[in-house]
Amino acid sequence: MADAKSLFTLLESAAGYALFEVVAFEEIGGLLEDSMDTVTDLQRFSRAVKLKAFSPFESAAEALENANAVSEHAMTGTLHNFLEMNLPKVKKSSKTASYALGVMDPALATAISEGLGVSCRSDDTIREIARGCRAHLDTFVKGLEGGAAEKAQLGLGHSYSRSKIKFNPARSDNMIIQSIALLDQLDKDVNTFAMRVREWYSWHFPELKDIVKDNIMFARAAAFIQDKNSLFTNSASDSGE
Repeated sequence: MADAKSLFTLLESAAGYALFEVVAFEEIGGLLEDSMDTVTDLQRFSRAVKLKAFSPFESAAEALENANAVSEHAMTGTLHNFLEMNLPKVKKSSKTASYALGVMDPALATAISEGLGVSCRSDDTIREIARGCRAHLDTFVKGLEGGAAEKAQLGLGHSYSRSKIKFNPARSDNMIIQSIALLDQLDKDVNTFAMRVREWYSWHFPELKDIVKDNIMFARAAAFIQDKNSLFTNSASDSGE
C-alpha cells in the first residue's frame, strides 16, 4: 500500500497511458531545486521515478479517441480503467486516498478527481516530473525504442489534425473544386462591375452603349472620353489609342 507521501504521475502519450511513481522525493526535490534542465538526466531521474504501469493503445483509432478526449479535458473509459486498475485501492475506512495523482492538465485533473475520487495535483513540480517522464519514455517502456515513439507521435499528429480541420482524404480534388468555384466567382464579379460601368456612364453618355458592345472596350472608351463634351477637343493622336 502507498503511504501518505505517495505520489503518482500520469503521462498521456501517443503510444498509450503511462503511470509513474515517485519513489525518492529528496532526489526529485534536488532535481527541481538545482535546475529544471537536470530532469533530463536519466541516471538521476531514474533513481527518483519508476514506471508502475503502461497501457498501449490497441489501434490508431483508439489513440485518436483518447487524444481528442484529453484535449477536451475528459476521461475516457480506457483511462478510467487504467487508473482504477493500477492506482492503490482506497480503503473503505478512509474517505480519501492516501496518495496523490499528478496530472499536467488542471481541467483533466478535476475530471479524474471527480470520476475516481482521488486527490490530484497539477503544479510546476508535476509538470517537470511529466517532462522528464516523456523525455525518457522510450527507456522506461520496452518496445518504444528505435524511433517507435516518434512514429506513434507522427501518426497520431496526422490523424488528430485531420480530424480537427475535417479533412476528407477521399476528396483529394478539393483544391481543384475550390479553384473552379473561385474562378466562377471572379467571372461573376467582373461581369457585375462591367454592367455597373455601363449603367452609370450611360447616364452621362447614353449613346455609347449602343456603339460599343464589348465590356472591356466600353470601359476603355469611358476612361478615355471621360466628359463627352470634351470629346472633340482631344487630339487625333490621343484618339488613336
